[in-house]
Amino acid sequence: MENGRPDRANGQGMRGTQVTGYRFIIADDHPLFRGALAQSLTAAYDGVHIEEAGSLDEVAALLEQDEGFDLVLLDLKMPGVQGLAGLAFLRAQFPDTPTVVVSATDDIPVMRRAIALGASGYIPKSSPVGTIREAIDRVLKGEIWLPTELEPAGEGDEEIDALARRLATLTPQQVRVLMMLREGLLNKQIAFALGVSEATVKAHVSAVLQKLGVESRTQAVIAVSRIDEDRGPVELSE
Repeated sequence: MENGRPDRANGQGMRGTQVTGYRFIIADDHPLFRGALAQSLTAAYDGVHIEEAGSLDEVAALLEQDEGFDLVLLDLKMPGVQGLAGLAFLRAQFPDTPTVVVSATDDIPVMRRAIALGASGYIPKSSPVGTIREAIDRVLKGEIWLPTELEPAGEGDEEIDALARRLATLTPQQVRVLMMLREGLLNKQIAFALGVSEATVKAHVSAVLQKLGVESRTQAVIAVSRIDEDRGPVELSE
């Protein structure tokens, strides 16, 4: 055992001898999808251990208890995730645990931004079971996986891509504050939820505005919302 994780030297993935002892978190708020994916992974890997989560808080709680998981399979649209902001939080808070987005959204710009935020792969939910298994297998081998037919190519929206890169520079606490701003919470409400002072929240908000290159809370909320969508320029104004 190394770093608290099971030895996997005897396995070669799905195309060879089955690897044993992998540990996954399936994060999706649809129990039927979680169950189907869990069944597929159980059939693909001997001795696999799977935890299921229906919200971002549940994922964070599992990783805080044990960072020995090999992979998080994350839906972008479930309680607390708030699209790519939730991905940014997990990558900042738990950088040693690879995360693959499994989403109904298959927009090329969103896929590109997910990879820019540190995702190890992006799997559309419409993918066949065999494709999902192959994608996970390749990510476990250290590769970055995207659907061949949806491989991001060409130029994207440079402004939005730059926003995604700036979002990736936020600390976990700053991302949390930003997510609470998106929920419309006041500083005192954020302070209560995080167990910190209002002064600390104000400092986090100031840091968020500076890193995102915006001048107000409203602009920050609009900016991060744009990262999740494939749309044209939006005027940032109060």
